[in-house]
Amino acid sequence: MRLISRERQALGRVDGFARQDTVIHRLDARAKVLVTAVFLVCVASFPKHAVLPLVPFVFFPVVIASLGRLPLRWLGQRLLIASPFALMVGIANPLFDQAAVPIAPGLSVAAGWLSFVSIVLRFLLTTTAALLLVATTGMPAIAEALRQLRVPGVFVTQLQLLYRYLFLLGDEALRMERARDLRSCGRRGTGLWVSGTLLGALLLRTLARATRIHDAMLLRGFEGTIRPASPRALTRRDLVFLLGWSSAFLVCRQVPVGELLGHAVIGAQP
Repeated sequence: MRLISRERQALGRVDGFARQDTVIHRLDARAKVLVTAVFLVCVASFPKHAVLPLVPFVFFPVVIASLGRLPLRWLGQRLLIASPFALMVGIANPLFDQAAVPIAPGLSVAAGWLSFVSIVLRFLLTTTAALLLVATTGMPAIAEALRQLRVPGVFVTQLQLLYRYLFLLGDEALRMERARDLRSCGRRGTGLWVSGTLLGALLLRTLARATRIHDAMLLRGFEGTIRPASPRALTRRDLVFLLGWSSAFLVCRQVPVGELLGHAVIGAQP
């Protein structure tokens, strides 16, 4: 239950970050969504043993986080929560893929370690890019941008409703946690069994509330889609951001910039 409470507060901080006024926040949401999509595709498309070719892509999240005035501590905490999933995916690679791969003159490493590092680095890059998109744009603006980019309306509506009612779920969990603490008399009623019972009650309350909300939306004429706002034209600044970063990602995908830099640092020829 306390984890839900912390995540509710973290969601509130994301909305606070999205209301800032920086050069990144003022960009059109469609440009940021497309740039992030190109970034994710390019990072995910590298071979499984690629490590050095991914290094130039670190530049993008660093620049966006700096210009968007986002705290590195907050980003680090969000990445730390999700990192066990990436570690579980790649932790067995060094055991099953022990073929030697040369990385420098007279130096080689097991291919499994390269794939493991590649998985972790891809996770850090892609997750950070997604977090930066939400923190500099806001989920309502992202959903509207997806709708204007002709993403299926069912998906966009589900995304909007999911994000909106995460806050309601968090508020309900906070009220239940506060009531339990007031009645716990020290440490009584705070064990695993009671927490499981509270989670079950939270699920039932959520289902009942969702039913009431859906009925209210139907009575107000909801037909499955949320009416979109009138799109505005992309400005020159938006186009420069979109074309500049997308071109840089495609160049880094086709040209081994990271490998060339690595060879230059260790003094070897490519």
